[in-house]
Amino acid sequence: MIVTDFHIEYGAEVAQAVQAGRPVVALESTIVSHGLPRPDNLRVAREIEQTVRATGAVPATIGMVGGRLVVGLDDAQLTHLATADDVTKLSVRDLAVAAAARADGATTVAATSAVAVAAGLKVFATGGLGGVHREAFDESNDLITLARTPIVVVCAGVKSILDVGATLERLETLGVTVVGYRTRRFPGFFITDAGFDLDWSVESPEDVAAIMAARRGQGVHHGGVLVANPLPTDEQLDPDLHDRTLADGLAKLESEGITGKAVTPFLLAHFHAATEGRSLAVNTRIILRNAELAGRIAVAAA
Repeated sequence: MIVTDFHIEYGAEVAQAVQAGRPVVALESTIVSHGLPRPDNLRVAREIEQTVRATGAVPATIGMVGGRLVVGLDDAQLTHLATADDVTKLSVRDLAVAAAARADGATTVAATSAVAVAAGLKVFATGGLGGVHREAFDESNDLITLARTPIVVVCAGVKSILDVGATLERLETLGVTVVGYRTRRFPGFFITDAGFDLDWSVESPEDVAAIMAARRGQGVHHGGVLVANPLPTDEQLDPDLHDRTLADGLAKLESEGITGKAVTPFLLAHFHAATEGRSLAVNTRIILRNAELAGRIAVAAA
């Protein structure tokens, strides 16, 4: 028998919110399964959802459980993805294959964005965006997906382990709108300022909601809007510590021959170990701040 029930499922809370026209914020699950160490990953995942709820919006963590693509994982499903050992990291290209294989999977920024839009969601909070890797022709699918996907993504820039300048050039080429939140400088995830200027900035969630309304009114095809939300300077990872840790991590990448989608998890784990957990604390602050801002944007736009 050929199984054909591969539609997107909604969690009960998200289904009610979508039907009622309430604000909803999409959340990725890769940060739960691959981005944070256990047991902190599950604790932080719950804190992220609670942060969104505190703004008046509904959190919709997206992931795959047994081949079922779910928008709005319940706590048992979230716990499963946080604790199981065979959770696959899913980009857009992997979604159909993983569903057919009845796999458990965690969605990346690209996959979460695509699924969120297919499910009718307009705002997504993450930590840092993928991008162009250093000294290699390797580019995250996040970039091309955002060029095709009309969603607002709140993030702390791109991960500083990447080539930030090249990533910004690619975002410009692909037509992805980038605005700084109360800044004209592009953030670098762990650090407040990655060293690059931005053309546009906004001062409030209502400003982002106005951009969303203008795009709808113009009727011109657009991809995503990237809202770059930097950490305050007193909450960033010490820049000198960051630079030393990154240099050591890049050297280990080369010596151990690590490439492709294994690069980011490896470097994040290296940062966690080398900074004695300080990078984890910064990472947690990043995603909680972004979740709070995304919730406020969703409420303003609702």
